[in-house]
Amino acid sequence: MVARYPGVALPIARRRHGIPVGDETELVIESFPRSGMTFAVVAFEMAQTRQVRVACHVHAPAQVIEAARRRIPALVLVREPEPTILSFVIRHPHVSMRQALRGYVRFYEPLLRYRHDFVASSFEDVTTDFGLVIRLVNERFGTAFDEFRHTPENVERCFSRISGDYRERAGTSAEFERIVARPSDERERIKEALRERFDDPRLTRGRRRAQSVYAAIAGREA
Repeated sequence: MVARYPGVALPIARRRHGIPVGDETELVIESFPRSGMTFAVVAFEMAQTRQVRVACHVHAPAQVIEAARRRIPALVLVREPEPTILSFVIRHPHVSMRQALRGYVRFYEPLLRYRHDFVASSFEDVTTDFGLVIRLVNERFGTAFDEFRHTPENVERCFSRISGDYRERAGTSAEFERIVARPSDERERIKEALRERFDDPRLTRGRRRAQSVYAAIAGREA
């Protein structure tokens, strides 16, 4: 439960990974892992004509809560639970489906009370028209960030940068395809094999709770 408390979670994040929100932060981009954040951050930075201080990749609700308290513009990315959880378990094979579902809910549920303090964007919008997403951030917060031109050429440039970064981390080509934050045919094949585990009747309650939180954050309540 530490992740929801800024005073505890953010100092830990500074020591471990990610870029926590700070006094000079101009924009926060956050999400549960495997929700398109790496693409969003790379695309955002690629589009800017000046260096913008972005806090990102902490993967803790405290990051967004602190942005709300400081009135810093924040963008929260959210993806449907099933593809998110499957991708997460592929990336972290030691984590069970139940644990991943619990982590998904624990990230987004604390943000519900702050829903009007950030812009939420779906994985689909991020990966098909990220320029529009930046425009929504500008309209919401009165900022003037440059919009990403979502052309095939620019998307390919993003994927190239992402692949280069992940190749440095991966020990083998198989590991690279398992962890890289861009589309992967190999990962899609593994997802199909894992889907039966995700659909386990014993996880029904967890799936429903995750879907409910997704709908509330994405603004897609029935």
